[in-house]
Amino acid sequence: MGVVAILAIALAMGANPPPFRQPVDDQGRFVNLEPTDGPDFGDFLKWRLNRKDTPDRAPVPRVEPDLARLAQPPEPGEGARITWLGHASFLVQLDGVSLLVDAALGEKVAGLISRNVPPGIPVEKLPHIDAALVSHNHYDHLDLPTLKAVRAPVVAGLRIAKIIEKEGMLCTELAWWKSTRVGEVTITFVPSQHFSRRGLSDQNSTLWGGFVIQGRSATLYHSGDTAYFGGFKEIGRRFPGIDVAMLPIGAYDPEWFMQRAHVNPEQALQAFEDLGARTFVAMHWGTFKQTDEPLDEPPRRVEAERLRRGLPPERVRVLAIGETLEVSRPVSTASPGDVAGLGGKAPAGQRLGTP
Repeated sequence: MGVVAILAIALAMGANPPPFRQPVDDQGRFVNLEPTDGPDFGDFLKWRLNRKDTPDRAPVPRVEPDLARLAQPPEPGEGARITWLGHASFLVQLDGVSLLVDAALGEKVAGLISRNVPPGIPVEKLPHIDAALVSHNHYDHLDLPTLKAVRAPVVAGLRIAKIIEKEGMLCTELAWWKSTRVGEVTITFVPSQHFSRRGLSDQNSTLWGGFVIQGRSATLYHSGDTAYFGGFKEIGRRFPGIDVAMLPIGAYDPEWFMQRAHVNPEQALQAFEDLGARTFVAMHWGTFKQTDEPLDEPPRRVEAERLRRGLPPERVRVLAIGETLEVSRPVSTASPGDVAGLGGKAPAGQRLGTP
C-alpha cells in the first residue's frame, strides 16, 4: 500500500496529529514557530547611533488601588480580577488564587532604565502571591529583585529554572502548549514571536512565550513580549472564548528594528481579533523608556485603530496604572464542571512544583 493511501486512511479514521515537539536549531537553541533573523548586535548599534530625540518622561495615568479589595482573590465561579501594575506586570486573581505576571516593580530595570511612573502596587503592599509567572528572561520581565521580595513559586519557560533556583526559589518549567496548575487554576505556556537573551552569549538559550490562565469562570491571556505572527489564531483556536487578552502596545519604534520582536498598536488590535477575545487590555507602554516612540503615543494609536475597526470602547481598555478590571462572563457561556468554562476541559498538566 502506498504512503498516500496510508495517509488518506489515517485521516479518514481521525488519527491524532503527532505530538508537538519544541522547535530548536542545530545548536539546541530555541526558535520561533515562524523563524526569522532576529536583531543582531550590528542592528542594535545602528539603532543606538541613530536614535530619535524623544523625552524620557511623559504623563501616564495612575490611580491608587483598593488594597483591601485586592487582599483576597475572587472565589471559584466569581470571575477574575486583573490589576495593571505598569509595563507588562499584572496582579491576576481568580478562583482563590493570586498570581503575578512579569512582575518588575523596582525603580529601575537592570539598574539602568528608570521608571516613568511608580508601580501600581509597591511590592511590600502586594497580597499573598501563590505563583509568579515569567514570560521570558529579559530584565524587564524577569526581575530578580521583585521575585526575591515576593518569594513565590515561579512558572516559566524551559531552562529558566537555573536562574530562579540559584536564588533559592522553586520554578516549574513549561514547553509551549504544556500546562501546570496553581490551586484550581490551569496555566498553559503558549508560543510568542520573540527571543531570549540575558547576557552576551546566551541568546535563545531559554524559552519565551505567553500564558493562558483558566479558571472556572474566566479565561485570560497574557502575551508576554511578541511580534505579530500567525500563532495568535492558533492560540484562539485552542482556547476559544478568551475573556481578556493582555497585549503589548509599546516598544515599536524604529519599526525596521523592533518589528521582529514587538507588535505596534495596530498589530496588537489585529492580534486581539485573531485571538477571538472578548476584551483587549493594553500593556507594555508608559513605564520604561525603551524605544524611540514618545511614552504616551501608544494609547493614541490604539484609539485611532479602534475607531478604524469599529470596535466598541468597552472592548478595548487602556487601564491606568493601578487600575483594576473585574472580569465576569455572561452566565450563558459558562459550562459547569469545565475548568475552561467553555465546554472544553483545560489541557492536562502537572501540579505546580512537580516535574
